[in-house]
Amino acid sequence: MGLVLRSWAANEAAKHCAVVVWVAVSAWLFWRTFRLFSSGPQYYYLHQMLGLGLCISRASASVLNLNCSLVLLPMCRSILTVLRGTQQVNSRKARRLLDKSKTFHVVCGVSICVFSVVHVCAHLVNAVSFSVRYSDDFPALNVAQHRGQDPRILILTTVPGITGVILVLILFLMFTASSYSIRVCNYEIFWYTHNLFILFYIILMLHVVGGALKYQTNVDTHPPGCIRTNQTNSSSYTSSNQVPETQTKAELKEMPHITVCKEDAHFQHHFPQTWLWVTAPLCLYCAERLYRYIRGSAPVTVVSVIRHPCDVIELRMLKSGFKARPGQYILLNCPSVSSFENHAFTLTACPTQNKETFGIHIRVLGDWTECLSELLFPALNHSEILPIMHQRTYPKLYVDGPFGTPSEEVFNYEVSVCVAGGIGVTPFACVLHTLLGGWSQYRLRRLYVVWVCRELQCFYWFANLLCDLHHKLWEENRPDYLNIRLYLTNTQQLQSFSEERFRPLSSRLLIGRPRWKDIFGEIGQSNQHKKVGVFCCGPKSVSRELHKLCNSFSASGTVFEYNKESFS
Repeated sequence: MGLVLRSWAANEAAKHCAVVVWVAVSAWLFWRTFRLFSSGPQYYYLHQMLGLGLCISRASASVLNLNCSLVLLPMCRSILTVLRGTQQVNSRKARRLLDKSKTFHVVCGVSICVFSVVHVCAHLVNAVSFSVRYSDDFPALNVAQHRGQDPRILILTTVPGITGVILVLILFLMFTASSYSIRVCNYEIFWYTHNLFILFYIILMLHVVGGALKYQTNVDTHPPGCIRTNQTNSSSYTSSNQVPETQTKAELKEMPHITVCKEDAHFQHHFPQTWLWVTAPLCLYCAERLYRYIRGSAPVTVVSVIRHPCDVIELRMLKSGFKARPGQYILLNCPSVSSFENHAFTLTACPTQNKETFGIHIRVLGDWTECLSELLFPALNHSEILPIMHQRTYPKLYVDGPFGTPSEEVFNYEVSVCVAGGIGVTPFACVLHTLLGGWSQYRLRRLYVVWVCRELQCFYWFANLLCDLHHKLWEENRPDYLNIRLYLTNTQQLQSFSEERFRPLSSRLLIGRPRWKDIFGEIGQSNQHKKVGVFCCGPKSVSRELHKLCNSFSASGTVFEYNKESFS
């Protein structure tokens, strides 16, 4: 049980602590604002008019301000990449917490949607209250022009109402287009609707300038609920503050339980609080995007294009000053396909001192990749590698990045397990390329590569790389450094590697699906009392099973730390 708790703590404790802190801050903000507007003397008359709707609308607005500022920070990819570097964040736990940035972005987004519903509902109640409980005694406090005015007019003719409706529509589009089904079926819809966040923040700034709610500025000279003399019975709302005309000011002063107003109440619009919350994160995000735009404004030079089996294209590119670490990814833009779409691809080869080119592998799946494939291979059915001085004209490509991923941590464990499904092997291919150049300078002393594919031809994408690294380690008398396991799930056509040069892979090819529990047990037995890093880039079903195993493994004293590959 102690080992299970230790495994769970290694994988879940940090992110759960972060969630607890976030929930606690949100709850404190909600409660503090609720109490302020329910019992604050400057809101006494406004609270009498609006009641609970005032408190809930302002409390939910405070939580919205917090999340509208936090939701931008996980999307500052360049800043997170710098923080992920070992020199900036020395703790592996802190670096692994940065890997949850996308999840935190989603959590903040969902929170914005939920509290927006609460905020809108509360303000709908407020609109009715402004109409029904119109105050004749405090005209400056009213939003309605007269008692009984249609609340719909208040919503559709005021700045807060109009901007609020637009914000709700934008949020609805962004939230629905962010669903998993739409992102998988039509990524372009998700991409374009998500960029409405720019319009969202512009309208949000206008929304808070409306000034529908006001506070009392002269609480000292006009204490809330004080008695005003010579007041007519103008409304039932303030009838409790009326004094008979027979009472004189001198008589009122002799009554200790009654406070006489020195002057009429004065009211003023609130200074917009949203600006204070959002300005700094928004400026930081805009500066980061400007930096990325300048960095990625120059097109890359396409050195070679290779067509691999199973509709996979390998691109080798060259860009001045481009540096990257194994496991990182880039955003690729092709204006000939779409000027605004940027698609993430993991680097399969990083620039080195001897070779400045970098490479990616693209699985042709979807409209964007199909159009790119047609531009790279116009009327060609064979592989093409041309020298850089004689290459033909390729479409212009722009690269933004590189950006950090959990796969960078592979070298920071003494033992690492890389689990890939199909094209998900790309982040680990870059790791293998790096080890081919030398392994002794890294902490890593044993690497397990588990690669699952449906078709045998898929293994040919990196078959040469696996064999080259295998031979290199054997020559250096380290055959136990790399453990390769290839699983072919298509059992209808049993095949094997026929080429003699791929003999090391033939003996490691297994038919069927991996039995993860047995694999973990074997790895744990061979690496007792060690922390093993598990890295997964593949289907969600495999990811969930591995995550569950890492949290519950309780044998051999081995702790498995789970790392999920995710593009943010």
